[in-house]
Amino acid sequence: MAFSFEITHFCQQSQARTGVVHTSHGSFETPVFMPVGTQATVKTLEPREIKEVSDGIILGNTYHLWLQPGDDIVKEHGGIRGFMKWDGMLLTDSGGFQVFSLSHIRKIREEGVEFRHHLSGEKLFMSPEDSITVQNNLGADIIMSFDECPPFYADYDYMKQSVDRTIRWAKRGKEVHRFPEEQALFGIVQGGPFKDLRQRSIEELIKIDFPGYSIGGLSVGESKSEMYEMLEYLNPLMPIDKPRYLMGVGSPDDLIMGAINGIDMFDCVLPTRIARHGTAMTSQGKIVIKNKLYERDMTPLDPECDCHVCKTYTKSYLRHLFKGEEMLGQRLVTYHNLYFLKHLMSQIRQAIKEDRLLDFKTEFFAKYYPNR
Repeated sequence: MAFSFEITHFCQQSQARTGVVHTSHGSFETPVFMPVGTQATVKTLEPREIKEVSDGIILGNTYHLWLQPGDDIVKEHGGIRGFMKWDGMLLTDSGGFQVFSLSHIRKIREEGVEFRHHLSGEKLFMSPEDSITVQNNLGADIIMSFDECPPFYADYDYMKQSVDRTIRWAKRGKEVHRFPEEQALFGIVQGGPFKDLRQRSIEELIKIDFPGYSIGGLSVGESKSEMYEMLEYLNPLMPIDKPRYLMGVGSPDDLIMGAINGIDMFDCVLPTRIARHGTAMTSQGKIVIKNKLYERDMTPLDPECDCHVCKTYTKSYLRHLFKGEEMLGQRLVTYHNLYFLKHLMSQIRQAIKEDRLLDFKTEFFAKYYPNR
C-alpha cells in the first residue's frame, strides 16, 4: 500500500484533528506518540513488548545505525524490521540532529557536514544524499530530509542562511530518493523563533511537495510558551491534508498542546530515559520510585493504569529493584511509561472525536500538574 493520510474528525472545541496514516506495513491513528528505538531497539524492551506499549510505529536513528553496525549490514537483514525482528511500522530521522548536537567539531558547507564521531573522534562526512541513501537501506515507512537544527536562539542572519540551506538540501534529498512509493519522505520546517523564516521554510517545502511535514528546532531549550506560540502560528500555514510531525516532544503537556495546535505525530526519548532513572508517569503526575516514601508502599505504580506492571507489582517491589540496581526495574518502568503515553494518546483521540479536547486538557492538567 502506498503512503496516504486521511483526516477523520476535526475537534469543534480546538484546532485538533484525528486521522489515519496508511503505510506499506500497516496503518496507525493520529495523533500518535512513537517510542524511540534509537539503535534498532527501544531500550530494555523486546519487540513483542514494544507492540503492547505502542500504536504500531516506532522510530529508528539514522546516525547511530549508520555508524553501528552500518546501514549495509542492516540492509542485509532486510532493513531495521528484519534486523530487530519488528513487524510493525517504522520512521527514521535524518541523522541531522545528532550530527549537529553530538559532534564536537563540525564544519557545515553546501555539500554537507564534516564532523567527528561522538565516541572515537573519527572524521566523518554526511550529505543530504548520504542521509537519504542510508534511510533507503534502513527501510523505514517514513523518512526525513537532511536538515540543520541550529540553536533556537541563533542570530537571524545565521538562521536565514541555515533555513535556505536546509531547503536546498531537501530538494537534493528528494532527487535521490529511490523508493518514494514505499517510503514517504517528509520535509522539515526550521527557522527557530523567527516567524518569517518559519513561514519561508514551510512555503518553500510545500513547493517541493512532500507527503508530510515535520517541525524541527523546537523543544531544544526554548520555553514552553515560545514553543506553543510557534505551533499556533504554523498550524494554518501547513497543508491541511498532510500529516504534521513535531520532532522530539513527549511530555504529557506538550502532547496535549501539540494536538490542540494540529500536530499528528510525536516522538521523544523522555519516557524511556526517565524510566531508566526511576521516574514513572502516572495519572497523578510523575513519581520517583527510588524515594524512601515507597519503601513499604503496597499499592500499584498507578491505580488507574491497567498495564501488567501496575496489575502485578507494588511500588515497594519496584523501589527494591532500583535500590538493588536490578535491570528489571528499568524494564518495568519503561514498559509502564510507554503504556501510559499510549493510553494518553488514545484519550486525546477520543476527546477530539467528542469535541472536548480543551475540557480534557483542563481535567488532565488538574491531576498531573496540580501545582500549575
